[in-house]
Amino acid sequence: MSKWENLEKELLSDKATKKEFDRLAPRYAVISELIAARIKNKMTQKDVAKRIGTKQSAIARLESGNVNPSLEFLQKVAHVMGYKLTVRLQK
Repeated sequence: MSKWENLEKELLSDKATKKEFDRLAPRYAVISELIAARIKNKMTQKDVAKRIGTKQSAIARLESGNVNPSLEFLQKVAHVMGYKLTVRLQK
């Protein structure tokens, strides 16, 4: 195991930390997918922002996880990169 994997295992053994990690996981999964899509499309944050009519700082805040974006905003971001946003519930 790597040092990161050992640290992650140690941190997630704490119930409160694990609970918070699980709560934030969906947010960071979406962010990771959006960043990967933007990079795959060879777009900058500024490119995405310009195409949806916002500022680069709004895209930076989205990608940093410092905002709770609306589904409409996420749909716009996905659309300008050629993707469709889908949401599903799992049990």
